[in-house]
Amino acid sequence: MVKSRRVQVLLILVVLSFLLIHFLPCSNNTHMEEKPSPVHILILSSWRSGSSFTGQIFSQHPSVFYLMEPAWHVWVTMYQNSAKVLHMAVRDLVRSVFLCDMSVFDAYMSSQKKKSDLFQWETSRALCSPPACDSFSRSDIITAGNCKTICGKYPFSKVEEACKTYSHVAIKEVRFFDLKVLYPLLTDPSLNLKIIHLVRDPRAVFRSRENTMADLKRDSNIVAGSQKTKGEMGPYNTMQVICKSHVEIYKAGSQATPSFLKDRYLLVRYEDIVRDPLARAAQMYRFAELHFTPELQKWVHNITHGKGHGAQAFDIGSRDALRVSQAWRKTLPFQKIEKVQNVCKEAMDLLGYRLVQSEEEQKNMSLDLLFAQN
Repeated sequence: MVKSRRVQVLLILVVLSFLLIHFLPCSNNTHMEEKPSPVHILILSSWRSGSSFTGQIFSQHPSVFYLMEPAWHVWVTMYQNSAKVLHMAVRDLVRSVFLCDMSVFDAYMSSQKKKSDLFQWETSRALCSPPACDSFSRSDIITAGNCKTICGKYPFSKVEEACKTYSHVAIKEVRFFDLKVLYPLLTDPSLNLKIIHLVRDPRAVFRSRENTMADLKRDSNIVAGSQKTKGEMGPYNTMQVICKSHVEIYKAGSQATPSFLKDRYLLVRYEDIVRDPLARAAQMYRFAELHFTPELQKWVHNITHGKGHGAQAFDIGSRDALRVSQAWRKTLPFQKIEKVQNVCKEAMDLLGYRLVQSEEEQKNMSLDLLFAQN
């Protein structure tokens, strides 16, 4: 009986030794060969700040899965609430998208949804190339117009399938007004989140918002409250909320930085992008751990040095980006400039935008003087 038990113990030891010898090295190799964790990039901005163009700098990169403003679906569904109330729902949706869990859209879309039901899906090169669409190569520079014509028929399941094949997931979002709301994502071990905070001269933003006021009405009501968006001061009240949010985000991101934000927050001014597109694109790519390929360098140069005037809202096409960025100086009456400067003074001082004191100064001040502070 004792002998039999000893034999059993010996057999068990032999089996365990075999398993340790043959499977542990394999397990170690498997661990070493695991894919690196995806990098998650949030382009944090506000409407009419050049964020769609900046988003395209990431969207066109062959290593990036990009979505433009997925939280649009939250705001459209829950439009009777304030931006503050919607922060949690927006954050949860963004986290799910970063993790390529697209079931989060079930709460905001019909059960029969298609890929083309996703807001501005055609601006994502990743949704216009395999496995989301077979008509283009993943290395192609793809325009939204060409994609929309050819790639809209695919099922919604392709969004999640495509997302899981990329090393980087980037989201452009304009519906966060407080960086602290994102702290749980920045401390989430399942995410490797980097935040690019894009700002633009409030006077240019105001001028652009005037040209797209009808398109932004619902969003403005959520931002400032429907009562405050009415009347002559309505647009300025909305700008005041937006400018205040940029101040708070900047302070939280750069001045009182918690340890988990170290090297994960980057402030970028749109004017600096259009003055030196290649250098600023390279800076953002380095921050996001992406390679700036020659093809992308050529695309960035061409799209910012065209002859277009940027007249069509929400359209990303080749234009004289520097000239378009300064159009407010020739088209916005000085009386309106004074009001914008009044409600956005703290943001302008903090972010390096110089106030103009007269109509003459508005017309004649050089770019170097207008953006002298860095």
